Amino acid sequence: MSADQSHRFAGPADLHMHSNHSDGTEAPAEVMRQAHAYGIRTAALTDHDRTTGWDEAAAAAGELDMTFIPGMELSAKHEWRSVHVLGYLFDPDDAALRVETDRIRGDRIGRAERIVRNIARDYDLHWDDVLAQTMLDATVGRPHIADALVARGIVRDRTEAFDGILHPREGYYEPHYAPDPLTAVRLITRAGGVAVIAHPVTSGRDRMMPVPFIEQLIAAGLGGFEIDHRENTEAGKRMLRELAVKHDLIVTGSSDYHGSGKPNRPGENTTTEEMVARLIDRATGTSPRYA
Repeated sequence: MSADQSHRFAGPADLHMHSNHSDGTEAPAEVMRQAHAYGIRTAALTDHDRTTGWDEAAAAAGELDMTFIPGMELSAKHEWRSVHVLGYLFDPDDAALRVETDRIRGDRIGRAERIVRNIARDYDLHWDDVLAQTMLDATVGRPHIADALVARGIVRDRTEAFDGILHPREGYYEPHYAPDPLTAVRLITRAGGVAVIAHPVTSGRDRMMPVPFIEQLIAAGLGGFEIDHRENTEAGKRMLRELAVKHDLIVTGSSDYHGSGKPNRPGENTTTEEMVARLIDRATGTSPRYA
């Protein structure tokens, strides 16, 4: 993509947002409207393990004179750590990537059903309660279980659900399938996309992937890190910035907006225009939707 094409957008840019096609609470079009209301002019929709909201979000962004960056948050796992890999501007019809996302979503449904069965031993919660909180064909996950717990009056909000019943220490938790991060990075890259690790340093050094493994990801094609995110630690951000400079990586900042599902607001962290341009220039799988 030429430099002229890559600069047909305007900031501020928020590159990590969710709709009700995964665990957000708003339709893709409403996510774009909220982003615009908060001053965002370039936005990505990054639902978990799916791309079904792209067309609706792109249409709404176009009506608002915004640039839309197609994206996804791909679930991965390193040892016991949950790792989320943001993929941007990849080919949504890439066969290998679709096989993997189908497998992840399928196992998420089974995992959610297992969690609900566990909770139902002690609380009045049923699978139909969860389905009532889930858009048709959405990626079902723990946030939907949290919403069902709220609807049943068992907890007050998602935060209370995750701090209590849905916390692994309570004994209701069940694991789910996810590929290792190397596989995730390679799949996104081979589909012509740019892979960026989401919120990589949220708490404690034991939660962070070891630096030698991160460097393996970089060698495999990792494009960058989401450094400016409310959950990243200051010490972790400093370490990642050093790695980014050393390897000339893309650095992003984003809100991780989920509608009313999280306190995060659009634009609370943003990505510079220089980094958005680098992301667009690097991708070959699909193009931004310009206004």
